Amino acid sequence: MVEHLVLFKFSETTTNEQKDAIIAQARQLKEAIPGIVDLKCGRNFSDRSKGFEVGLSVRFENRQALEAYGPHPKHQELVAKLREIGMQETIVVDFPIE
Repeated sequence: MVEHLVLFKFSETTTNEQKDAIIAQARQLKEAIPGIVDLKCGRNFSDRSKGFEVGLSVRFENRQALEAYGPHPKHQELVAKLREIGMQETIVVDFPIE
């Protein structure tokens, strides 16, 4: 299996409602994209986040499923919406898990 972690930082103009909507949209990917074993997404509550406000964790069956995820139309819709609402920066980490 593969773990895919993403942290999102937004502009000051991005509203809480927009962040909540993007979280809801991200959570729908589990049912839409083959190869996803588990998906969690939520708002940060730590004071150590360095401005990153939303976290996404996606567990895939294998590396091939992760590679198919990027270009999938539902993932691309999410990426477009993130840009539209003011996503400024991300941190992405992918690693194998047992």
